[in-house]
Amino acid sequence: MPITRIFYAADIHGSEICFRKFIGAGEFYKANVLIYGGDLTGKIVVPIIKTSNGTYQAEVLGVLKEARNESELRALQEMLENQGMYYYITTSEEFEETRSDHKAVDQIFLKLMEERLRRWIRLAKEKLRGKNIKCYIMLGNDDHRSLKDVLAEEGEEGVVVDPEEKVVTIDAEHEMISLGYANITPWNCPGDLPEEELEKKIDELASKVNNLEKCIFNFHCPPYGTPIDQAPKLDENLRPIIGSSGPIFESVGSMAVRKKIEEYQPLLGLHGHIHEARGVCKIGRTLCINPGSEYGEGILRGVIVNIEGKKVKSYMFVSG
Repeated sequence: MPITRIFYAADIHGSEICFRKFIGAGEFYKANVLIYGGDLTGKIVVPIIKTSNGTYQAEVLGVLKEARNESELRALQEMLENQGMYYYITTSEEFEETRSDHKAVDQIFLKLMEERLRRWIRLAKEKLRGKNIKCYIMLGNDDHRSLKDVLAEEGEEGVVVDPEEKVVTIDAEHEMISLGYANITPWNCPGDLPEEELEKKIDELASKVNNLEKCIFNFHCPPYGTPIDQAPKLDENLRPIIGSSGPIFESVGSMAVRKKIEEYQPLLGLHGHIHEARGVCKIGRTLCINPGSEYGEGILRGVIVNIEGKKVKSYMFVSG
């Protein structure tokens, strides 16, 4: 019975360098399957303003950056891309006209997300076609749901596939079901759902699985009350609450995900969502893993998992 090697990562939030590392991880780690578990897109758009003297200026996280020529402009753009930010070049007049028009800002943001994701999927197909590495990429709760159209339009069966809300067969004997949604968060993200809706979606998918003992649950949100769902507790202003020994942490994962893992006892749970909660836990026989995320530093956090039959043979956290 052959061993299947999986490389799993999530939560790169628009980082160009992290996505390229993810696509390269298949060959590098000799993985048969690449699984990306959601939250593809970034959270910040930075206007790069072309000044009257031909230079470019951008305020990045409160710091003014200046590019004096095309070479420095490209370096600035690459820095923004690698940190998961989007940019567009404009003039100060155009920027002032746009900044107060929330609809126009949203349209710019979505257009930039679509363009980068489309380019990424095309890059993945170029790099992986003919390599005998299956690649599954899905949205997370932070991602605009219209981006599923990009995954559908640009995906290629057998090369890059959106597995969300489907049963896919990753090898001759292991199936996988996937959900990029999460329970309700304080930020009201596009993919936040009430627990009862999450539970219903999981049940619908699980009912189509032939053998749950060999199934992988690729759920963006981790199970509630575990080491892999611990995040800083927030006050009413969404700021971390600090105790005498540092930030206070609490469980923020999904009760529905935990309940259904307890009920169905799949082989493996792959999760992301909580960047700080890198780790593993067992729920009954099910091994659940969250590799965490450091996308802002250009670091790809991932996990290699070797599975065979009804067993997880081994796993190893990696960083690149």
